[in-house]
Amino acid sequence: MSSLPAFEPPRFQAIRAIIALVLREMGTTYGRSPGGYVWAILQPIGALAIMSIAFSAVLRAPSLGTSFILFYATGFLPFSGYGEIQNKVSNALRFSKSLLAYPRVTWIDTILARLVLAVLTKVTVGCIVFTGILSVVDTRAVLDIGHILNAVLMSSCIGLGVGLMNCLLNGLVPIWSNLWSIVTAPLFLASGVFFLYEDMPEFAQEILWWNPILHAVGEMRRGFYPTYEASYVSLSYGYGLSAMLILLGLVFLRRYHKQVLEN
Repeated sequence: MSSLPAFEPPRFQAIRAIIALVLREMGTTYGRSPGGYVWAILQPIGALAIMSIAFSAVLRAPSLGTSFILFYATGFLPFSGYGEIQNKVSNALRFSKSLLAYPRVTWIDTILARLVLAVLTKVTVGCIVFTGILSVVDTRAVLDIGHILNAVLMSSCIGLGVGLMNCLLNGLVPIWSNLWSIVTAPLFLASGVFFLYEDMPEFAQEILWWNPILHAVGEMRRGFYPTYEASYVSLSYGYGLSAMLILLGLVFLRRYHKQVLEN
């Protein structure tokens, strides 16, 4: 008498599918290049080193503290974390299009898998970079873990929300990715990586305040510089905008994900 296959609850099927997709993503993204995962760490370190050397040759001291590399790390890592998550999520359906032919793999599984890998990678890189800086350089920083974790969560939520909307629009509007690249070209400069919000002219502050990544950067710097108030940071705005984008992205992708895959 043949035995019936064991029943597997849908939630466990989804977890297995997500884990398999994460492993596939790791092998595809990092396994084929020399050094693999090491480059995910070396790239931000190299960028921070170049920025620190360049600006230390021009300026006597950073806008906060005594360490150029720590100041730029507190701006660069939240920004790069947002960018990595946004990029991974926005291309999730396109990247795993062939796997969606299997009934156990759903469109939300592909998004969650890329989100999980991007967040884990950036958190690991951030821990290594900040630990190295604090161990080698006399930064005189006083860590506030609450603000640091809040900044990581906010930048991740912003990246997820923007990524979901771009995933939708990339599939429905063929030229959207090109338009997005043009519109967001100044975003690196507008996110407070090189400067403090308080040092900008008032008219620039009124415009830049609407950039949610600027709030995540300010929150991160609160976590390393206890005297920095960053009174402009609005958690309600950062999380509120993220929640709205995530909700809209999920609702519309549920309705139009097949059209996105077809284009």
